Amino acid sequence: MSTMQQISRPNDSGNDAAGSAHAPGALPESAFVPMLCLERKRAERSGRSFLLTLIALEGDGLYLQPAACDGLASALAGIKRETDFCGWYETGRCLGLVYTDIDGAEPAALRAAVRDRVRAAWAGRLSPAQWAKVEFAFHWFPETPGAEALPPEPALYPDLEPRRAGRRLARGMKRGMDIAGSLAALALFSPVFALAALAIKFTSPGPVFYRQRRLGRFGVPFTLLKFRSMHVASDSRVHEEFVKQFIAGQTPAAAPDGPAAGPKVFKIQNDPRVTRVGRWLRTTSLDEVPQFWNVLRGDMSLVGPRPPIAYEAASYQVWHRRRIFEAKPGITGLWQVEGRSRTAFDEMVRLDLRYVRGWSLWLDLKILLRTPRAVFFGSGAY
Repeated sequence: MSTMQQISRPNDSGNDAAGSAHAPGALPESAFVPMLCLERKRAERSGRSFLLTLIALEGDGLYLQPAACDGLASALAGIKRETDFCGWYETGRCLGLVYTDIDGAEPAALRAAVRDRVRAAWAGRLSPAQWAKVEFAFHWFPETPGAEALPPEPALYPDLEPRRAGRRLARGMKRGMDIAGSLAALALFSPVFALAALAIKFTSPGPVFYRQRRLGRFGVPFTLLKFRSMHVASDSRVHEEFVKQFIAGQTPAAAPDGPAAGPKVFKIQNDPRVTRVGRWLRTTSLDEVPQFWNVLRGDMSLVGPRPPIAYEAASYQVWHRRRIFEAKPGITGLWQVEGRSRTAFDEMVRLDLRYVRGWSLWLDLKILLRTPRAVFFGSGAY
């Protein structure tokens, strides 16, 4: 099927049941934005592509009356298929048009086809000078996979920032709890810093701290601090391949050099790259104490999803990425207190998303109270 054929079937009904009273067939912002978010979540699971076209009606020198805007919205509804939808992305300012199931379409040809059809639908409603000032923006979902594409297209995630802004007071209190908690932890664990530094220095050459690039909220990279638990210049390719297989559900029961049987875990068991002191630091989770500095800086929170490494995120399925986009990473979280490294990767992501959906200050407090027990027993720590 050609690109033009893919988008050329008009809506037979001419109207959508949920359409605006002012613009038949075009959804109001209160309906269009939730539908866009729902379509994105469907596409995350199905892997099917869709195209969000945003048409700005507030270009430089383009002044339209509300009645004219409603007329443009109504006309736009006539160029979509029954499986597509259109409406106000921002009321009176920006129209959105979503074409679903566009797998195999050539992007440049599809963009041109959409422009041509919008221009034909608006013929007689806009002068050539006005048309020249209309601004188009095209957003494809899923975006190009891989770590380089991780900062999300904000237009495709209109549900994230409003939800965050709507709970500004609670978010401010969470940040206050992070600052107070990290300062208290840094003071409390100051003797641990000294002892760990001496143990690391006396047992293996190299720096005390290990600095690693991780991905924070929206895929923004930051430098994570840990006590060094590995020999200097260890080859990361072993872990990279292990994580890739684990995310795909193909990880063997243990590392190649480990025992022949055992539970599937997120970390390599009996990793030869880990020092003797490093193994103890990992088992007790003391290697993560320097991350309280990341919390104080605002890179992380006390509670949230585990921050991934870039090569790990490059292997994510589309729906996995929501664990990065929807919350700031944390030192502890539901995964750490309910399953730790013994949890399958998909289940770990589901726990992170469950945390995001049900987030509250009380939930953070409950997770923080459960964390010492999980650390003390060390189940799933390697």
